[in-house]
Amino acid sequence: MTTPPAEVPVLMYHSVAYSPSRAAHALSVAPEAFAEQMRLLDTAGFVPLTARELAGAWRDGRPLPPKPVLITFDDGYEGVHRHALPVLAEHGFASTVFVSTGWLRGPYDTGGALDLMLTWEQVRELAEAGAEIGGHSHTHPQLDQLPDAGLAFELGRCREILTGELGRPPVSFAYPYGYSTRRVRQAVRSAGFGISLAVGNGLAARRQGPYAVRRVTVRRTTGITDFERMVHGRALGRLFAADRALTKGYAVVRRGRQAMRKARGARG
Repeated sequence: MTTPPAEVPVLMYHSVAYSPSRAAHALSVAPEAFAEQMRLLDTAGFVPLTARELAGAWRDGRPLPPKPVLITFDDGYEGVHRHALPVLAEHGFASTVFVSTGWLRGPYDTGGALDLMLTWEQVRELAEAGAEIGGHSHTHPQLDQLPDAGLAFELGRCREILTGELGRPPVSFAYPYGYSTRRVRQAVRSAGFGISLAVGNGLAARRQGPYAVRRVTVRRTTGITDFERMVHGRALGRLFAADRALTKGYAVVRRGRQAMRKARGARG
């Protein structure tokens, strides 16, 4: 019997489009590149899971497949339905789509989306096709920069809308921009989500806990050779060295901003 790996590649996609907007371009993937990547996963014997399934296996101690992988999409771009869904269906692959409810086209649209987004009918079609629909906040802010009331609104409104539109509460959540703190993670848990995904550009492992699950970023410039290295957990330090340096630097900036806001609040 093959022992499943202790670490799981969780792929983070955003837009899948031929001609994405300038704002969405860097984190987009061309449809033909996405199709090639899915063929590689299928040929290599990977078994895609949803975030809900991974959380349940880790929580209950159930075994994972020998080569598990998660395919996730952030924000809710229309190309996930137009371009990614047919490819996923062709391979029989599960996926998880994290949507910012205030960015989707329809009655809750608050503006601010970076490109053409899903409609609620398309979201329901994704769910009917087997995709898990998770939360990604309401308006896609940096959650760690919000006061408690704003944080509670972003999580609660997102969960409320998804429950109303899909008929069941979402189980999973992904942090906008990947940013979280202990306060944010506790708020996500208190809001009723059972698992939450960050970025980190490393493999996911049970020891990270259910509210700090790492993912690896797939972007426009990710070639098939580097993609293969990513899903096998090879050379991640080299592939994402620049990302990790920027993340550490910006974490210092964000902590400084939080401290300044707290100081202003105390003086007020």
